[in-house]
Amino acid sequence: MTNYHSHCSFCDGRASMEDFVKEAIRQGFTSYGISSHAPLPFPTRWTMERKDVPAYLEEIHRLKQQYDAEIEIYAGMEIDYLDAGSNPAIEYFQQLPLDYRIGSVHLLESLEDGLVDIDAPVGRFKVILPVYFGNDLKGMVQKYFDKLMAMVETGGFDILGHADKMSYNASCCDPSLLEAPWYNRLIKEYFSLVASKGIMVEINTKAYNDTGIFFPHVKYFPLLRDLHIPVLVNSDAHFPARINNGRQEALEALKANGIPAVMELHQGKWEETPIG
Repeated sequence: MTNYHSHCSFCDGRASMEDFVKEAIRQGFTSYGISSHAPLPFPTRWTMERKDVPAYLEEIHRLKQQYDAEIEIYAGMEIDYLDAGSNPAIEYFQQLPLDYRIGSVHLLESLEDGLVDIDAPVGRFKVILPVYFGNDLKGMVQKYFDKLMAMVETGGFDILGHADKMSYNASCCDPSLLEAPWYNRLIKEYFSLVASKGIMVEINTKAYNDTGIFFPHVKYFPLLRDLHIPVLVNSDAHFPARINNGRQEALEALKANGIPAVMELHQGKWEETPIG
């Protein structure tokens, strides 16, 4: 078992880094990665600040040494794409001694009031849409994917985080979204770009136990297969007890859709590992 997307008390996770590592060992994980939310150019409640990064890296190094005989521990970071000046590819993030980087989009430019966190519960999303985006769901979704594709073009990261996270909230506003031709054209264009860049895509299982949904949606697993996109399963856990949530179900869904292997870190190298 592996997991490379998790958060701890250095950002918005709900336990210490060591608590997550101990739980991973208890559950028999072979490798585990910590990927706290990277600093943004402004303070937030859910990201680290730059002053905390040295302590973050030192703690991962300490845990690597302490638990070396029991588990492989890796240093990651989930880095937001904001714009050309703040993204995973900038020098600051590239010079950090990380084992891997996750690229994600959580913030979107609203019509008038600057950046808005669109990675919100459904109830909050339904407020954000009319207040900050003029109730233009299609426009908001297009803007989200434009930003994702700009991130993919810019690069600087290894793993694409929760690839279509917008889809669940947007589908709660428009249940026909995933069947809309314009949306599926957008998805195909997006994943075709991802494939051309050789980026790994995580099957994010954070919401699976509550909603039965993976990110990307299981509907697009055949597209990932046909585009030969390497995948891995990550839980995006914020609580130690949830580090393995949805993993087995995701592996079974991948295999059922003709994807026989996932990417795992072994002795610091990404390797294709057969499922089951």
